[in-house]
Amino acid sequence: MEKDSITMKEMPESEQPYEKCEKYGAHCLSDSELLAVILRTGSRGECSTELARRLLQKLPGKTITGLFHSSLEQLREIKGIGRVKAIQLLCLTEIAKRMLKGRKQLEELICEEPAQIAAYFMPSMRFLETEQVRLLVLNGRHAVVNNLVISNGSFNSALASPREVFYYALKHKAVAIILLHNHPSGDPSPSREDLLLTKRIAETGKLIGIPLLDHIIIGDNRYISVRESGYFSTPE
Repeated sequence: MEKDSITMKEMPESEQPYEKCEKYGAHCLSDSELLAVILRTGSRGECSTELARRLLQKLPGKTITGLFHSSLEQLREIKGIGRVKAIQLLCLTEIAKRMLKGRKQLEELICEEPAQIAAYFMPSMRFLETEQVRLLVLNGRHAVVNNLVISNGSFNSALASPREVFYYALKHKAVAIILLHNHPSGDPSPSREDLLLTKRIAETGKLIGIPLLDHIIIGDNRYISVRESGYFSTPE
């Protein structure tokens, strides 16, 4: 008697993730199976699932989150990942970042809660390989009217001096400001230099009437609010 259907194990390996997703849901797929669906085809001599498993082993940390740390050039160095597949993977990564941001628009943020600000910027800043300093320009309601990248490289007195910060603050007519920067190590604990520079910027803000409301340091799924940590007080 002929079988009406074949079992998943009897299916070609490249088709198994599709069947598994259809029967049990995408949440049941392994990381390599999810990648196999995105890749769709393998390379010469291997199917998409085999290519996906090998791709995982080549990513930073050997996990799917390694895609956040991978450039187009790095992906194309992996055997079997050409231009199109590399672009597909980068676009998938960008979709993930944007979904993590949620529906709330930056302009809708009222910057009273550091957790809310950190949640918005975490997806785009936690995976950066170098330090980036951002300046949030706020209006009288403490809503964000501008989000400026003022340096890439490190948070230090040369790249984020009070002069540099308040040049942009005055140019964009800030009523108040918030600083953000990331720690590529993943640990958001402020360094001595972080705290000294934060203090200088806060003191300058008091003098010219544009208060620094907070300095938020982004780590890997963690953050620290310098204000909440008690390193300086919010201006009256």
